[in-house]
Amino acid sequence: MKILLSIKPEFAERILDGEKKFEFRKNIFKNKNVDTVVIYATMPVGKVIGEFKIGEIISSKPHELWKSTQKYAGISRDFFDEYFAERDIGFAIGVENPKRYANPINLNDLLPGAIPPQSFRYF
Repeated sequence: MKILLSIKPEFAERILDGEKKFEFRKNIFKNKNVDTVVIYATMPVGKVIGEFKIGEIISSKPHELWKSTQKYAGISRDFFDEYFAERDIGFAIGVENPKRYANPINLNDLLPGAIPPQSFRYF
């Protein structure tokens, strides 16, 4: 099963380049059958540009999460701290086998009538 995640273009590029090996989230999907993340690069790109297989999903207090992921976080500590401010638990989705699509896809072509998800969307 796949989910669609909205990811800022700069972070999506780092994932597809293999530099960013964790995608951070405040909430996580409940369905344990999800094995693939499809990447929707938010504006100004506004297209589905690739996907990756889900590796380990780490759930812990933000300061512990940073300790275990910082080497391949692909984001600054300041951005991380701001993102998880006021949160007791954070999630890091392990990125495995990132694949860039040869031709970016319009979201509407993939899921007619869909709007970019705030968090995630199953499909």
